[in-house]
Amino acid sequence: MKRIVVNRYKCAYCGACVSVCKFDANELVETYLEIYPDKCTLCMVCVKTCPMGALEVVE
Repeated sequence: MKRIVVNRYKCAYCGACVSVCKFDANELVETYLEIYPDKCTLCMVCVKTCPMGALEVVE
């Protein structure tokens, strides 16, 4: 099953992926980014928006 994961070494926690997600699948929680697989549709908007390239799709 495909899902989006965060590379915590690359993520700057800027919130760009949170602001573009129409499904509220991403959330900044204090010092990390949470991705909710049950809400994520794999539309890839957050992956394309991330300026740091910190999000990627894995199986």
